[in-house]
Amino acid sequence: MPGKITTVQARDNFFEVINRVAYGKERIIITRRGKGFAAILPIEDLSEMDDLENLLEAEAVRRAWAEQGKMKPGSWERVKKKLELK
Repeated sequence: MPGKITTVQARDNFFEVINRVAYGKERIIITRRGKGFAAILPIEDLSEMDDLENLLEAEAVRRAWAEQGKMKPGSWERVKKKLELK
């Protein structure tokens, strides 16, 4: 579960917060008036999120093509290779 800090705490302890995220691999939610406002996460987490988003988008395209009858056998493998997906 991510840690939570206020915007004031984030501002006053900026370098500590960045170090906790970068080196401690923590996810931190910044709150304002008790509600989530922003999040800071390790770059590796962002990269994984981007990969997942790309995979989901590629799958949606594959499904749309298949529904329209435009998908040829083996096409999904070519799409994954082109998008460098696993």
